[in-house]
Amino acid sequence: MWWDGGSSARLRPSVCPSVCLPAPVLLIRSPCVLCSSLPLQVTWFSTPVRSEVITLDGGNIDDILNNAGVALVNFYADWCRFSQMLHPIFEEASNVVREEFPDTKQVVFARVDCDQHSDIAQRYRISKYPTLKLFRNGMMMKREYRGQRSVSAIADFIRQQKVDPVKELQSLEEVTSIDRSRRTVIGYFERKDSENYSTFEKVANILRDDCVFLATFGEISKPERFSGDNMIYKPIGESVPDMVYLGSLTNFDLSHAWAQDKCVPLVREITFENGEELTEEGIPFLILFHLKEDHESLERFQQEVARQLISEKGSINFLHADCDKFRHPLLHIQKTPADCPVIAIDSFRHMYVFPEFSDLTRVPGKLRQFVLDLHSGKLHREFHHGPDPTDTTPGQEDSRVVQSSPPESSFQKLAPSETRYTFARDRDEL
Repeated sequence: MWWDGGSSARLRPSVCPSVCLPAPVLLIRSPCVLCSSLPLQVTWFSTPVRSEVITLDGGNIDDILNNAGVALVNFYADWCRFSQMLHPIFEEASNVVREEFPDTKQVVFARVDCDQHSDIAQRYRISKYPTLKLFRNGMMMKREYRGQRSVSAIADFIRQQKVDPVKELQSLEEVTSIDRSRRTVIGYFERKDSENYSTFEKVANILRDDCVFLATFGEISKPERFSGDNMIYKPIGESVPDMVYLGSLTNFDLSHAWAQDKCVPLVREITFENGEELTEEGIPFLILFHLKEDHESLERFQQEVARQLISEKGSINFLHADCDKFRHPLLHIQKTPADCPVIAIDSFRHMYVFPEFSDLTRVPGKLRQFVLDLHSGKLHREFHHGPDPTDTTPGQEDSRVVQSSPPESSFQKLAPSETRYTFARDRDEL
């Protein structure tokens, strides 16, 4: 082996086929033609760094993840060069974090070889390598780690995950003056060391990116505990009524489902920060482009999506975007911020524009039909061949200018980059 000039951990095979040395011994490569002369040996005394990364397989994965408060799992493939580059970084980050969180059940760093365990890769829908997934008490979080691949960035990410997501309110004044510009869940508990609060805290940890979680205890919470411990959701807006949770506070599944329904809106905002994860969900976008201060158009869009398209949830993503920030996608459909509000579909192949924003409420069911026309292929077909025969008046078939091809997708460019990941579809592993 020979030293490439880097650290002692970076060893590369020598071209000398007959020389094989243990890891602590390094070779400074000397001129050697098919081992006609022996290379100079230099002994390098080093202490191997103990890795805190646990290798997961079908036999231990459930037990380890279910008993870990927070687990960061590296799903990798040995042949993937990005996986190889991440290994030493991931291991060093695990060692740094272990010094701060020595309890092995608090934080776990683990890895899965997706070549050896394709069943696990399929279970967690791994489509690219390396993928870093976050788990809490065995539950995989929707948002994976997509930050910088450095020791400090990964360690900082774990530190953020260990910050208590629940803020304790200390007075009635704080309770009555909370910020109504964010979705908020407040828990009212008699005691902090109760099973009710333990469940509330687990829910807060899972939904920490979607809602603000607050809690009060004892005398401060008493006015809201006339029938026992309580949990209330406060939507955005001063005039919007609160919603009370009526289920069992010790039932995690019910509590989580209720809070998730309230905290994760039907219509989400797309930004450059979350665009990659939204794109990776793999379903088309129905997007309202609106000016940031135009709350009225957004409210109308949200109402009509809820009224017309609730049954389509899961087949299309309902989103809204800032016109100024997303000028480029607007240009693809020959629009500018001056034209907003604009509704469009991005199918990841093409973009299609909803005819008139005013039709959203003026023509009943038109938004739903727009989405159904995407699913049936009608939108794409009409761009190439004009209106379907059943939609035209006899003798007027040629009155409409036919566009030969719809604008190309703009949001597919926000998908995971091939300069950071190797995609599973490039090989037949999964």
